[in-house]
Amino acid sequence: MASVTSLTASVHQRLADALTAALPEAGSADPLLRRSDRADFQANGILALAKKAKANPRELATQVVARVESGDVIKDIEVSGPGFLNITITDRAITENLAARYADTARLGVPFVAHPGTTVIDYAQPNVAKEMHVGHLRSAVIGDAVVQILEFVGESVVRRHHIGDWGTQFGMLIQYLIEHPHELDHQGGEVSGEEAMSNLNRLYKAARTVFDSDEEFKTRARRRVVDLQAGEPETLAMWQKFVDESKIYFYSVFEKLDMEIRDPDVVGESGYNDMLDETCRLLEESGVAVRSEGALCVFFDDIKGPDGNPVPLIVRKSDGGYGYAATDLSAIRDRVFGLKASTLLYVVDARQSLHFRMVFETARRAGWLNDDVKAHQLAFGTVLGKDGKPFKTREGETVRLVDLLDEAIERATTVVREKAEKVGLSEPEIEENGRYVGIGAVKYADLSTSAVRDYKFDLDQMVSLNGDTSVYLQYAYARIRSIFGKAGERTPVAHPELELAPAERALGLHLDRFGETLEEVAAEYAPHKLAAYLYQLASLYTTFYDQCPVIKPAPAREVAENRLFLCDLTARTLHQGMALLGIRTPERL
Repeated sequence: MASVTSLTASVHQRLADALTAALPEAGSADPLLRRSDRADFQANGILALAKKAKANPRELATQVVARVESGDVIKDIEVSGPGFLNITITDRAITENLAARYADTARLGVPFVAHPGTTVIDYAQPNVAKEMHVGHLRSAVIGDAVVQILEFVGESVVRRHHIGDWGTQFGMLIQYLIEHPHELDHQGGEVSGEEAMSNLNRLYKAARTVFDSDEEFKTRARRRVVDLQAGEPETLAMWQKFVDESKIYFYSVFEKLDMEIRDPDVVGESGYNDMLDETCRLLEESGVAVRSEGALCVFFDDIKGPDGNPVPLIVRKSDGGYGYAATDLSAIRDRVFGLKASTLLYVVDARQSLHFRMVFETARRAGWLNDDVKAHQLAFGTVLGKDGKPFKTREGETVRLVDLLDEAIERATTVVREKAEKVGLSEPEIEENGRYVGIGAVKYADLSTSAVRDYKFDLDQMVSLNGDTSVYLQYAYARIRSIFGKAGERTPVAHPELELAPAERALGLHLDRFGETLEEVAAEYAPHKLAAYLYQLASLYTTFYDQCPVIKPAPAREVAENRLFLCDLTARTLHQGMALLGIRTPERL
C-alpha cells in the first residue's frame, strides 16, 4: 500500500503554495510549520520572508491566509501577533488520515526513505574468551534498535559484529590448551552459554597462573603469537576452539537480550588479517601515512598531546605489529569496496571518539570516504549506578551483563505476578511476561536517553508502572487489547463525519505523527526520539481513556466504533514502535 501523506505535510504544502502566490519572488518558501499549543499548528516563516522582502509581516500573513486552500483539511487559519499563523485542522481530515493509516496493516502508512542506500552498522562487539559486562549493553541495545528502524524505513542494512578475536593474549591461551588438550572438551554433548563461559574463565585463570610463574611457558606462549599471526594450522585450529566456545556464550547472552545475532554477521578483527599489509602499503604509497621512529603513522595538525607534540594514529608499530587502526582501516576498505556501503555507522563508546575521528580522517585522505560514502560514530555514554558513578558491584568489580539481565527479569516477574491474578495469567505466562517486561525495562531505560548521555541504572525505577518506563507502555498496550474482549459486537470503524472531543483530537493528531517521527529518528540515528513519541502516545491515550468512554457508560454506536478505531490504531502504533526498539508488548499483563 502507498504511504500516507501526514497532516503536517498536507498543511505545509498548502501554506507553501499560498506563500508562493502571495510573494512570487520568494520562490519555494518554507512556512516553518510546527505543532502548537495555541492551535494544531503554527507557521512562523512569514516574519523572515517579510523582512527579506521589506514587507509588513502582518499584511503578508493576511495575504497568505486569503490564498490558502482550506475546507477539506484546514478548518481555520488566523493571523496572530506580528505575523504568525495559527492553523486548526478539520476533524474529518484527522479521522480520514488515520483511517488510511489503519488500512495499511503492514506499515501504518509510514513512508520509505526517498533515497535508500546501504548502511553497514558496527555494533555489539564482545571479546572472545572474556565475559560480557555492563559496558557491552549500550552498543548492543542501541545498535539493534537502529538496525530495526533503518530496515523499516527501507534502508539496506548490513550488520557487523566486530568481535575482539585477535591479539597477544591468545598466544598464552592457545599454548596452554595445546599442553592441556582436554580443557575445552564437552563430555555431555551441547553446552550452555553459562558453561561455555565458565570453561573459558577457568582456562584463562589457569593459563595466566602458568604464564606468570613459568618463564619457559611464557617464551612458548610468545612464540605461539607469531605462529597465530603466520596462520600455522595447529595454532589456528586451537584459536578456532576459543572463538567457537565464546560464540556459544555470546549467543546465549544476546538471546536473553531478545536480539538476533546471525553468524555471518560476526566478522572479528581476524577477518581483516589478509588486508593489513595492503592497507599499510596503500597509505604509505599515497603519502597519507609516513614512517616515524620505525612506525607507520598518520599525523594531524589539530591533534596534539599535553606536551604540544603531535599525537599520531599508529597504523603499524615499530616492531612490525599491527594496531587497532590497521584493522579498522581495513574494515572500512572492505565495507566500502566489498559491501558497497554508502554509510558506515559505528555504535561505539564515546571514550573512543578520538580514535575514530583519526581513523575516519585517514580514510578520507586515502579517498576511501568521500561525499558519497560517509562514516559516523554513534557515540554513547556510560551506564552509571544510583550513586552517579560508573556501575560496579559492591566489591568494585565490573557488573556481569548476564547477572544484570537476570536481576531485571526477576524484579519484573515479581511486578507481573502481583497483577497476574486479576488478569488470570498462568505461571508460564507470568514467567514469559516477566522476561519481556524485564528485558524491555533494561532496553527502554537505555533507549529513552539520548545515546551520548550517561544514564543511571536503577531497576526499581525501570520496572515501575508509573513514569517514563517500558512497563508503563506495555501496560498501556495490554489495557487497550483488553477493551476488545469487552466490546461485544462493536468493532473498530472510522467515522469521519463525527465531531471529535478534545482528547480524541489530541490523540489523533499524535497518531498521525508516527511516520514523520520515524523519518526523523532514522535520519538522526536517534531511537530516544521514538521512545519519547511512544511515551507521549501512551500518556495521550490515558487522557483519552479517562475522558472518552469506549464501553461504559455506553456511547452511541458510531461514537463507540470510532473510539474503538482510535484504540486499535493506538495499540498497533505502540506495538510497532516498541518492536522497532526491540521490546515486546504482551497481549495480557
